[in-house]
Amino acid sequence: MGLAALFGAPGPAAASACVPAGVWVEPSAAGPRTVAAGDLLDRLARRPVVLLGERHDSAAHHRWQLATLQALQTRRPELSLGLEMVPRRLQPVLDRWVAGELEERAFLAALDWPAIWGYDANLYLPILRFARDHRIPLLALNVERRLVRRVRAEGFAAVPLAEREGVGRPAPASRAYRAQLHRLWQHHPFVPSSGQGRPGLEDPSFGRFVESQQLWDRAMAEAIADRRRLHPGALVVALIGHGHLAGGHGVPHQLRALGLGEAAWLLPWEVGLDCAVLQPGLATAVFGVASPPPAGLWLGVYLETHGGRVEIRQVAPGSLAERSGLRVGDRITSIDGQPVSSARQVIERLAAHPEGRPLGLTLRRYGRLLPLQLALP
Repeated sequence: MGLAALFGAPGPAAASACVPAGVWVEPSAAGPRTVAAGDLLDRLARRPVVLLGERHDSAAHHRWQLATLQALQTRRPELSLGLEMVPRRLQPVLDRWVAGELEERAFLAALDWPAIWGYDANLYLPILRFARDHRIPLLALNVERRLVRRVRAEGFAAVPLAEREGVGRPAPASRAYRAQLHRLWQHHPFVPSSGQGRPGLEDPSFGRFVESQQLWDRAMAEAIADRRRLHPGALVVALIGHGHLAGGHGVPHQLRALGLGEAAWLLPWEVGLDCAVLQPGLATAVFGVASPPPAGLWLGVYLETHGGRVEIRQVAPGSLAERSGLRVGDRITSIDGQPVSSARQVIERLAAHPEGRPLGLTLRRYGRLLPLQLALP
């Protein structure tokens, strides 16, 4: 879940002035407060856990994560790095990579990276190389996607204890988290609709969706807490998507329930985000990154690549994509008549699209091709 999907359409250009590029800012009741990088990092290095947010397809976000990881490792060499993108069963592959037993191609093949994640591995490799070069233990934080889908379909209680991959019952979701997830849920194609519109917060299918997201949050929090119990003197840093961190409702909430209330969570902040959301509790601190959002966010979609298929993972409320009828689960098959097989190709074709000309977009939905003509902003 990206910041654009969470916070809606970007605010006025002047709004980004609250977080200049290259500057750390702490949200506070008195307003955003600039903080010296060295002072902030010194304080963060004394925390038990530091969570680094990301939009998975942003090179700028991953560069910021690497720089922050390097700064923390300098201050506190004994640390581990948790990865949202890797399910627990693949922990032995991460161990072999850090031990120097696998070359990059064999490492990615052993993980089956396109199947487990779907985002360009090149965005993550600089971080993974740094971990290997400095023998930083890597932690697989996640569960299998099929378990998340099962909870979404049946509910957490319907899954036998022995089939939950060791994950305990999550702490109850806050009202704010449920409202946040409801906005996201309404854009999924599996959500029923009627003449009265989409179901509300009390709909049972929405309750199961919340449980599926909390399963994800809880699994990551438990893996982090387990590492802290085994190595109480070590810092745990983790790479986790924005939606599991913003507002402290996801992984930070589950960590608090597990006794890790001192965890910090940090978010990169892009030009165009509305400063009205920079309120206490959004994050421990945010950092201004100097890159524009990728072309996919001009449409208001969040893309994943799976086996040569480009799928829409999220649709931002109020975006061009929502107004044009794009849905979560749609596959983008071509841009301006040219086939696409990766999210990167979609972004490149959007960036190269002639200004002022409608964008030709072909989707596959439920086995049918759907051609669209979109007027880009």
